[in-house]
Amino acid sequence: MPAPRLLIFDVFGTLVDWRGGVARGAAEQLGPLGVQLDWGDFADAWRAQYQPAMEEVRSGLRPFSKLDTLHRRNLDAVLQAAGLTGRVDEATRSRLNLAWHRLDAWPDVSRGLARLRTRFRVAPCSNGNVSLMADLARRNGWHWDAVLGAEFARAYKPQASVYLAAAAAFDCDPAETVMVAAHSSDLAAAAAAGLRTAHIARPHEQGAGRGEHAPNVPVDWAVDSLDALADTLGLD
Repeated sequence: MPAPRLLIFDVFGTLVDWRGGVARGAAEQLGPLGVQLDWGDFADAWRAQYQPAMEEVRSGLRPFSKLDTLHRRNLDAVLQAAGLTGRVDEATRSRLNLAWHRLDAWPDVSRGLARLRTRFRVAPCSNGNVSLMADLARRNGWHWDAVLGAEFARAYKPQASVYLAAAAAFDCDPAETVMVAAHSSDLAAAAAAGLRTAHIARPHEQGAGRGEHAPNVPVDWAVDSLDALADTLGLD
């Protein structure tokens, strides 16, 4: 196998705590309106709309729309299900949709990314759109070599074109490219496209103990942090 030259990263769950950030944003925007909910459950309900919305695009039922647009449509559905349609105005919905742009990184990520970037080119390969990825990078102090993923490829993972477009953008063969993710399904799809894979354990991604402690598919590397990945790849 050729030596890796490029590391591409899943973002939601792998690099950032989407559940905690979305719960915080919902409390900030809806709490002042007198809404009382379990904010973690609200974040879960919103996230539950994520794959079905993208599947409509993957299946050809809808044309490609960037994730901000899908999140906004999904938010309307979640508010309706919670009986809040008439209580949340358009301005509040727009601000709440930006909660996805204000997510915090897991504690190991900023240092680990900086170490990995000393040897490898690094880029997100997320279903999130470019402006969303840029805002998360600015919030958390990350330095990408490019912003890749769904909006760049005009397709959503786990379609092979998303992974292959990222590798091609850096003139890398798939085998020179490592997909880094906390989700076995993402890694299985990347491996099927010819990429190498690294699993980062995020056991609390969806709440206490509700995340992947280890991969359930074959991977090239399995570690519990980006620092550990840097160590495994021989970085100082």
